[in-house]
Amino acid sequence: MRVVYLGWFLQRAGYGTCPAGQFKVVEYAVEATLAHAHECGEWRLPVETIVDFEAMLALYDSQLARAPLHEVLTAEQKLRAFLAGTSRSPIPVDA
Repeated sequence: MRVVYLGWFLQRAGYGTCPAGQFKVVEYAVEATLAHAHECGEWRLPVETIVDFEAMLALYDSQLARAPLHEVLTAEQKLRAFLAGTSRSPIPVDA
């Protein structure tokens, strides 16, 4: 989930053009995988979301290659602030 949220914050800072809905697809897939793992002990991503995960990892990799360190640190701060809060997600539902 860290890659998803840091990627979201970096994209909001101008580093990336991934459709916002793709972030939600990956976020929901991670949540479903965690719920399934908790119930069954099996960690398996839904097959139909593998392409979305690959795109998210590629985006994050390119963001780390392009974004200056201060932007990455700002994204890290935003992630920590989100984690300390009560919001369910930093990504809007209508994204």
